[in-house]
Amino acid sequence: MRLLIATDAWKPQINGVVRSLEHMTDEAPAYGVEVTFLTPERFRSFPMPTYPEIRLSIAWRRQVAAFVEQAKPSHVHIATEGPIGLAVRSFCLREGRAFTTSYHTRFPEYVSARFPVPQTLIYGALRRFHNRGRAVMVSTPSLEEELQGQGFRNIRRWTRGVDTQLFRPRSERILDAKAPIFLFVGRVAVEKNLDAFLSLELPGTKVVVGDGPSRSELQRSYPDARFLGSLTGKALARVYASADVFVFPSLTDTFGIVLLEALASGLPIAAYPVTGPRDVVGASGCGALSWDLREAALASLDIPRDRCRAYGETFTWRESARQFFANIEAACEDIAVA
Repeated sequence: MRLLIATDAWKPQINGVVRSLEHMTDEAPAYGVEVTFLTPERFRSFPMPTYPEIRLSIAWRRQVAAFVEQAKPSHVHIATEGPIGLAVRSFCLREGRAFTTSYHTRFPEYVSARFPVPQTLIYGALRRFHNRGRAVMVSTPSLEEELQGQGFRNIRRWTRGVDTQLFRPRSERILDAKAPIFLFVGRVAVEKNLDAFLSLELPGTKVVVGDGPSRSELQRSYPDARFLGSLTGKALARVYASADVFVFPSLTDTFGIVLLEALASGLPIAAYPVTGPRDVVGASGCGALSWDLREAALASLDIPRDRCRAYGETFTWRESARQFFANIEAACEDIAVA
């Protein structure tokens, strides 16, 4: 398989889309797959309104066509619905090429949180985008059910994994803060619903790792919380291992790779019972899901860390990659059968 992956999300962004695609590349040789990326690095770009950390590419049709033809892919996967994804989709439809897609981000909810745009209009556009592909991959059963209700077709499951060598319990605790430590890791933006976490009356210390457009405002509003900025690699793993509970207040995430990183580090999860936490934590006994987030956070303090670690070890990037490449291959086989 010579796979071309088109994505608007790419380094230096730190998010689940980028991490997932990087790990698919790492695992590709084990499945006999050669991966080529078409990313914003190849185009001029401009900052996204209200979210300047994300840059939108100016993907000209001729440039995209030349790149795809030069890459000579046997398969095409479109990871995002941005300018690059749209341009590659247009090329594939024009040339009669099959392609698959994946649904990573709840754009209807994210856009509605910033602008007065009806979610039904955005879901309609996304439905048209994905339904022209041979398959759309989603991360959880709950998300699959939701998208089916929105009229999405040809849905296939693609789970996520975690690096259990990097994210693991450690004897050292590097955070010099009053215990217990309640941790959040992710984008510091309105869609993450961080007010719901930072406004809780909890013992100990609240710690936020990540950056984004809401950081300055939240730091002013919650001076007792610790904001550490963006961290990656071992520095991030050491912070996970120094915390006591991972609090995930988002109502809109499709999965949440940070949940797996927390579990692998031995942290129980406190979250709302929504898509993502509901699918990851489930009946594992490794977290507390409640519409009372404070109650969930306090209940999580009693959950054994070794239980969380053992459960986190069941999520591997190797299995995630197996599903990803198998979905793409199966979609093309369906074409041949048809």
